[in-house]
Amino acid sequence: MKKILFAMLMLFVFNCTSVLAADVVRLGNLKFAHYGAVWYMKEIAPKYNLKIDEKIFPKGIDIIPAIIAGEIDVAASAVDGAIAARASGVPVYIVAGFAKGGARIVGRPDMKWKSVADLKGKKVGVARGGAQELVLLAELGKHKLTYADKPGKDVQLIYLAYADLNQALMAKNIDAMCQSEPQSSQAISKGFGVEIIKPYDTPIGEPVRTLLMTEELYNKKRDVAERFMKCFVEATKLFIDNPALAEKYVRETMFKNQLSSQDYKDAIENSPFTYNVTVKEVQVSTDMMVKYGIGKLAKPPAAKDYVKLELLGKAKKSLKIK
Repeated sequence: MKKILFAMLMLFVFNCTSVLAADVVRLGNLKFAHYGAVWYMKEIAPKYNLKIDEKIFPKGIDIIPAIIAGEIDVAASAVDGAIAARASGVPVYIVAGFAKGGARIVGRPDMKWKSVADLKGKKVGVARGGAQELVLLAELGKHKLTYADKPGKDVQLIYLAYADLNQALMAKNIDAMCQSEPQSSQAISKGFGVEIIKPYDTPIGEPVRTLLMTEELYNKKRDVAERFMKCFVEATKLFIDNPALAEKYVRETMFKNQLSSQDYKDAIENSPFTYNVTVKEVQVSTDMMVKYGIGKLAKPPAAKDYVKLELLGKAKKSLKIK
């Protein structure tokens, strides 16, 4: 009897120790509405014996130095950030997508806008090195508009932080902007912006947001990587299947009730949650970055070499997601 009780006690201690010794995954993330499911992962991480240590960055490309320094294991970034990282020799894989779209070209309401062609002679604000810059330049290229960050071209680009673009448009310091969500939806709902276009009619299509995982985590801590991917897939499924939960979490937890219900709905309509990304999507974005000089890719990486979707497929299968 004593032996049985001792064995039960040891099992209890082992289980408690296992729970206490949750594996830490250091996540680099951004504060945009369509990043909500990635934010939510830390809420359900204990179910997978994980602790997600989250750090918020201004732009996806800003996470790269932290990855190089060994401070980040997984990053949420637009695909251009992933491509720039890999081109710089950063040992990361693209392991999933988590949202698509999320960009909008918005103009001042006191100006007449019919198409992107009307940007000629205007000042257009955009964040440097983000997906919004890439889709903006692709649109300008499609309409054969020249551009530079100084006067003299068809369009003068004004590079600003995401957080400053809306203020600049409101103050009429710029005539239009290519902005992310929910900020672009907020500009429209508050009356100081009107939509010119959702810039998805170039070869890029809807820009994809991607999850990056270091080769170290992917190859050497496979069990942790697999549990992380299951956590990601479950969080995303929860947000897709339960829009009310997604809205409540994004509005109340992420944005501290500073985002209206309608602005949230407009933002997510333009940037739906997903699990997926394809090799083709990454390669097309790479080719367009080379064409428009985004990221100054000295040696553009081939998408097939670092888009690794095995863990995603396994996680989706385990949770019965097609």
